[in-house]
Amino acid sequence: MAGILGYGAYVPYYRLTRQAIGAGRGERAVASYDEDSVSMAVEAGREASPSNEDKNHSVDTLIFATTSPPYAEKLNTAAIAVALDLPASIRSMELGGNTRMGLAGLLLGTDLGSAGKTTMICAGDVVVGGPGGARERDSGDGAVAFVTGPDDQAIAVVLGQASTTTEVLDVWRLPGDQFARQWEERFGIEVLGPVSLDTAQRALTDAGVAPDQLSAVILDATNKRDVAGIPRALDLKAEQMVDMLADNTGRCGAAHAGLVLANSLDTAQPGDKILVLSTADGCDAVVLEVTDKINNGRPKRSVQHWLASSNNELAYNTYLKWRGVLPFEPPRRPDPGRPAAPIMKRNERWKYSFYGSRCGNCGQGHLPPQRVCVKCRSVDNMKEERFADEACKVTTFTLDHLAYSLQPPVISTVADFDVGGRLACELTDADPTAVKIGNRLEMTFRRFYTGQGVHNYFWKARPQR
Repeated sequence: MAGILGYGAYVPYYRLTRQAIGAGRGERAVASYDEDSVSMAVEAGREASPSNEDKNHSVDTLIFATTSPPYAEKLNTAAIAVALDLPASIRSMELGGNTRMGLAGLLLGTDLGSAGKTTMICAGDVVVGGPGGARERDSGDGAVAFVTGPDDQAIAVVLGQASTTTEVLDVWRLPGDQFARQWEERFGIEVLGPVSLDTAQRALTDAGVAPDQLSAVILDATNKRDVAGIPRALDLKAEQMVDMLADNTGRCGAAHAGLVLANSLDTAQPGDKILVLSTADGCDAVVLEVTDKINNGRPKRSVQHWLASSNNELAYNTYLKWRGVLPFEPPRRPDPGRPAAPIMKRNERWKYSFYGSRCGNCGQGHLPPQRVCVKCRSVDNMKEERFADEACKVTTFTLDHLAYSLQPPVISTVADFDVGGRLACELTDADPTAVKIGNRLEMTFRRFYTGQGVHNYFWKARPQR
């Protein structure tokens, strides 16, 4: 058998209340203007193995699942791998075209675990719906990551699984379409309702688990009515059904089934059995059993921690501007140029993995990495050091109302790291009126801008979440 060795989640800072869009109660998670599915996958991946280089370097396969890839043709996993400081020898692959691919990636990872492979599966999505529609109202943005491998160290093992692939006109989007479309819900229910129930039953049979033995049941679907009949058909009790995070997050595309699973694992006890099902153009289902290693495998920040750290004052027109739905007057500055490929490659360890240097003579940290120590002036006596997970604080800052940004003003700050080293950088996910010298910060991987079709990723600081 194989199972999950570790996991992590990420929910962006901003929320859009449904009242703001005239769509009822609750709120949806919103990726910031400088976030995308890749940057959020990096954040979740960092949580899956925080400050554990040995675990990271034992990963031999990276899987990325999304329906909103920043590049349609270019390996998005390449940026994720180097930002997470994974080895260059890693095998990588991407799954897309369907929101079921998040759970499919997890199943693929556990299958590879049975072959002795250690896999990191990242799923992230920025879900955009047409204004006024159900997809805009009910969706959200977020990411999740799992590390899978042989079951001797697993926090949850796979007991059984089942899958079904169905050709049905459910949710679809053509190349170049801005928004996905969905066929009449009643048609999907007639086809995908029986498919979902059958897949769940086959997964339980494969696991040798009766429905009343389940501690948690996760039912994810493009249309929640596709799986609405399962609880009654399996005679499940209300306490077995988990919170699908619809009220405070929304359905996060390919990441959603995994995000709800992560939320369940945050409070699960050894021996708990969990059914996870995801329906879209068919169905995948898996039955997991939590092991006695769960308490040592939880991430530093739980899903509920991410949900509690939020700002729900985002204006609807700002959200539409961030998603490129609403035309607006751009900053009156020249458009940013395309990042140069040779420079990006030469500085890959700094730009993506956030490696600085530390003087071997006096211990002074340097960001970006240097050959000459600014303190003792020794030359070529440096050691590489990764600063991505180190805490820092605001030393000084300024608000720039003229710089190119979708969210002015740009907060430019100088951050001092607790372990030594100083960096001039942008501050994100922050209220400009609340920034003060001494504020505690942490680093986050973001997309600075897109110039001539090239995404420019780097690290920013944010208030500690």
